[in-house]
Amino acid sequence: MTVATLALISVDLPEAFDPRWSRLPGITVEGTTITLDPAQYFFRFDEASWLIADWDLVREQLLPVNESAEEALEQTALRFIQTHARTTTDAAEVLRTAWQVYSYVFRDELLPVAGLEEIGPDELRMLRQAATLMALNKVKPDGSIVNVGPCWFFPAATQVVFDVDESKGNMIDEVYHSTWFNESRRVESVKAHAALGGRLVHGCQSAPNQSGGALVPYGASIDRFRQDLARFRDTWLQAVYACRVATD
Repeated sequence: MTVATLALISVDLPEAFDPRWSRLPGITVEGTTITLDPAQYFFRFDEASWLIADWDLVREQLLPVNESAEEALEQTALRFIQTHARTTTDAAEVLRTAWQVYSYVFRDELLPVAGLEEIGPDELRMLRQAATLMALNKVKPDGSIVNVGPCWFFPAATQVVFDVDESKGNMIDEVYHSTWFNESRRVESVKAHAALGGRLVHGCQSAPNQSGGALVPYGASIDRFRQDLARFRDTWLQAVYACRVATD
């Protein structure tokens, strides 16, 4: 797919995004309206389709379900996706769904969190916004990576947009992928991400190394995922860092 041929992506969300998102190529923020130019925003954009499920259905039918001795939570989430998910070519619909998912996963009502005192309302706002944009990245069932935007590199993108240092950017990234280092929050995350058709997979191995991560379909080849990631990581990570603005 040639990204230059694609129309602009525009979406209105309930919360205004930080205007500093415009530091990244291809993003325009005007209050609650976000506009993406795919030709400038994406490093790779080979498939303009995504798997999603209705958030209201997830909230009503999946969030209340508890894991049982007969079925693991991930099996329940997978069955829900198989039954209720559908393919959309509307990127704005994906962003709206992602906003609903992450407004739940990173809701202010969960604060404060013992052991994570450095996470407050501002950090949750960063998490909601960056994670919403990450939903446009895409990994196929065979593990190949077909869509990559700057928010794939979560720590780097948050440093560029929110002027946080590397340590804080990494900490926010770890809270995103670990879902608060908390089993109750992980359970919520597994169920909530069914609305986006998959599960979170961290790109790093053994230790944080700025490899980001993505929402990946259940059953996808992680070996293929990591091989593909290794091919583009360094070049595109540096492209994100190149957008940093010098601060006094």
